[in-house]
Amino acid sequence: MPSIKNLRGLLLLPAASLLAGCNAVVMRPSGDVALQQRDLILISTGLMLLIIVPVIILTLVFAWRYSKSHPKSEETYSPDWDHSTMLELIIWSAPLLIVIALGAITWISTHTLDPYRPLDRIEAGRAVPEGVKPLEVQVVALDWKWLFIYPEQGIATVNELAAPVDRPIQFKITASSVMNSFFVPALAGQIYAMPGMETRLHAVINKPGEYQGFSANYSGAGFSDMRFKFHGLDQAGFDRWVEAARAGKGALTREGYLQLEKPSERHPVEHYATVANGLYDAIVNRCVEANRMCMKDMMAIDAQGGQGGAAGIHNLATLDPATRNRLGLEGMPARTYVGAMCTPADPTGALAASADRPS
Repeated sequence: MPSIKNLRGLLLLPAASLLAGCNAVVMRPSGDVALQQRDLILISTGLMLLIIVPVIILTLVFAWRYSKSHPKSEETYSPDWDHSTMLELIIWSAPLLIVIALGAITWISTHTLDPYRPLDRIEAGRAVPEGVKPLEVQVVALDWKWLFIYPEQGIATVNELAAPVDRPIQFKITASSVMNSFFVPALAGQIYAMPGMETRLHAVINKPGEYQGFSANYSGAGFSDMRFKFHGLDQAGFDRWVEAARAGKGALTREGYLQLEKPSERHPVEHYATVANGLYDAIVNRCVEANRMCMKDMMAIDAQGGQGGAAGIHNLATLDPATRNRLGLEGMPARTYVGAMCTPADPTGALAASADRPS
């Protein structure tokens, strides 16, 4: 008959086998920002354990020391004792010092690891070389895939990201519909992607390799497969990767983006050799379609007084008769609204035309 101890060991084997498959990438990152975040987790946990561990030990000691079965449990009991200055100092000063230390570390790290702050170092002891320009990557969270635009290289990819080792990266992040979260655990912490807004992340990868990236915020049916590969490459490898993307000769036009934007699951990797001018800016401002006004133009009109302002006064429109009939507005007074301040094809034409007209 196996002993109870042996049975316990057998029961622990399945749990141990499951844990053996874990990839603790958050605790073993390959980028300097993620490494600093890892160290912050370890330091904060260690400081808190300075209080937690003694409390647990003393709880067990007190339970044993003052239990009925303890040999000295029959000694004189003093119920009138209710204060000890020394004990009060120990009980309150230790947590207070820990809170002060945690507060100082958190305040410093919050500013040092601000995702909007450009990097001032590649890794510990290595500052960013003077004159090195960060690699800009424009990230768009779609349903349910990731679009990456490289404005410097003039290419775009779907569900594949690459960057040179030891070169700072500046991510500009937005979304097409619902909120998502851009997360490459080996590189840096997660940053939310929201429609009509732009968030940013500065990071650097220090080791070559292939890493996992995914959405860390539930966004619907295809969320589970909203993943991509992130390649950390040397400069020569990155240049070859860019040339391979350009060799595809695909063009990401505004019309092509509107087709890509439609929901799809397990979307294959795609490369685009060219990207329409101003596409990312149009995505952020919700005006990829030619007949839609950009959000930045709406805000500019509001800032200048709305329809009565100089920018909006010559760009008014009314609903056409067919639309008024469909909406049941026949016989109602016609109302005007600002049609547009510009068009995607001519971003300054409307403003220039309105400026030339007499007021």
